[in-house]
Amino acid sequence: MFARVVLDLGGQVEVVLPAADYRVRKVKPDNAVAFEELIGRASTVRTLPFEHSDRDAYMAASEAVLGTVDRMVAVWDGQPSDGHGGTGDVVAAARERGLPVTVVWPTGAART
Repeated sequence: MFARVVLDLGGQVEVVLPAADYRVRKVKPDNAVAFEELIGRASTVRTLPFEHSDRDAYMAASEAVLGTVDRMVAVWDGQPSDGHGGTGDVVAAARERGLPVTVVWPTGAART
């Protein structure tokens, strides 16, 4: 949703895919059309040189993004990561770099 709003407001979206198998392994069939549309609208798409989408690939992708931004907006429930490369790890890495972090999490929202 965030990427779509940015694009609809005239902004640009740069995509960093963590691994070559990301689309096949991680994009659910009911999200495939939206995924392809957003990839098609991205100003750049970069796939990292990992064969498999795993925790190391996710963290590397996050580090690649953090190396190119001057602030971070995180959709995050504030909970610790459930494994290496989760949102909590990325927020911590951004803060360690001194990047401003804005956390977005609606009151009353819960992970399912």
